[in-house]
Amino acid sequence: MSKYTGPKYKQCRREGINLFGNEKFNLKKKNYAPGIHGPKGSFAKPSEYSKQLREKQKLKRMFGITERQMVNYYKKASAKKEITGNALLGLLETRLDNVVFKAGFSKSRPQARQMVGHGLFKVNGRRVTVPSHQIKAGDKLEVLERRKSSALFAELAKQKFGPAKWIKADFAKLNAEITREPEMEELEKAVQTNLVVEFYSK
Repeated sequence: MSKYTGPKYKQCRREGINLFGNEKFNLKKKNYAPGIHGPKGSFAKPSEYSKQLREKQKLKRMFGITERQMVNYYKKASAKKEITGNALLGLLETRLDNVVFKAGFSKSRPQARQMVGHGLFKVNGRRVTVPSHQIKAGDKLEVLERRKSSALFAELAKQKFGPAKWIKADFAKLNAEITREPEMEELEKAVQTNLVVEFYSK
């Protein structure tokens, strides 16, 4: 599977927002897209297609997924009875790597993805190494016993970033429970999912 390994700051500049959680990027320093055409191109009026493409790219980069994964998520979301945009965000929000991030066990989604890939977490007592593993209400997460002494988790109790309202996390025991599905107002607000839906529905 393809994986972007270039500068994160460059992607954030291209989309105009911080895509990677709590990692700090000074986007005011260069408030235009990267590349030799960045300053000039930033003044051009974007087309409808361009707006849709940017929102789609923003969502992909935010959750660290490939185009093929994005298409599959869209197909699953469009098959649901709820609004497609909300269903799409719901599927992405309940990926295991995102849940680890939203629970407060990592500083960013890329770090959470790496932690899951290295097998640091168990879901309902079973070790899971697939970042895209879908989490549902009632599921329980726990850091692998032999990893609980890792420096990664040493300062969790002191951090300001707390768990999402739909996750009950215990930083002392290094476990969490998904108490319910995330509600519409709790989903990621930085992306206009209606434009993403329009992009794929053509």
